Amino acid sequence: MRAACIQFSPEPMNPEKNLMRAYQYLKECEVLCNPDLVVFPETFTTGFTPFGGDKALFEVVEKIPGPATSLGEQWAKEMNCFICFPVYERGKGLSTIYNSAALIGPSGILGVYRKTHPFPTERTSAGGWTTPGNESFCIETPKAKIGIVICYDGDFPELARVTALKGAEVICRPSAFMRAFDQWDLTNRARAYDNHVYWVATNCTGVDASGAAFFGSSMIVHPSGQKLSQASGRDEIIWADLDPNPIRSINPGSSIEQIFDHIEDRNLKAYNGLLEEGHASFEPSKRIPYER
Repeated sequence: MRAACIQFSPEPMNPEKNLMRAYQYLKECEVLCNPDLVVFPETFTTGFTPFGGDKALFEVVEKIPGPATSLGEQWAKEMNCFICFPVYERGKGLSTIYNSAALIGPSGILGVYRKTHPFPTERTSAGGWTTPGNESFCIETPKAKIGIVICYDGDFPELARVTALKGAEVICRPSAFMRAFDQWDLTNRARAYDNHVYWVATNCTGVDASGAAFFGSSMIVHPSGQKLSQASGRDEIIWADLDPNPIRSINPGSSIEQIFDHIEDRNLKAYNGLLEEGHASFEPSKRIPYER
């Protein structure tokens, strides 16, 4: 299986232009590497932070399925590939917006993941615009079992673990990551190694509507935690071939056999209290309530 990340700078609140650019990059990606799986950045049709808040965003986002994901279905069929297609999704209720990602294949939409951990500024409880989902995601395809988490979700080991427990072999992390590169690098590599999964993380480039800058640096990580491919900070396409037997050796290309399995080797008796509510022992500068 060959996986690819397409990172670019979305123009805020301009779905038509962003979809056109995404398709141009997709066709370029097809020529470069003929991928089996393509991951676009988080909310690539509108950008991350909306001009005008949730009401303005509600006017430009669509339901899934909708016109944007219909285009994604055409692209996946045309290229005979799977696409992680991350967009804001209009919910059932008035002004309900999910930060979602559809997994689209040649046969159509296979499923939709809704971000379970909106970033604090994104939460409606903080004056933001996103309603959280409550379900992890993994879909079996002819190429691989594919899971999805979105950006801040990747900071939470439990979500990646439950996705792996569902059988995920590849986890996509579409992102609009604006924090430090070290945190991006650490969480991507740790989640891959924690769970012995391939981790395909695509970040935005350019400047968000909030004024914060994205740094790109999309990466494809091997289940050993080693990076197979790493992007720069500009618009770029990266790809890597994924070995179907990646943990037979301790590292890619090593003669030393791997004899451990982080999933099987868990001591479940030690995890009492894992699902209890809590907070960090240290105090952040501000606490923003999480909607439950």
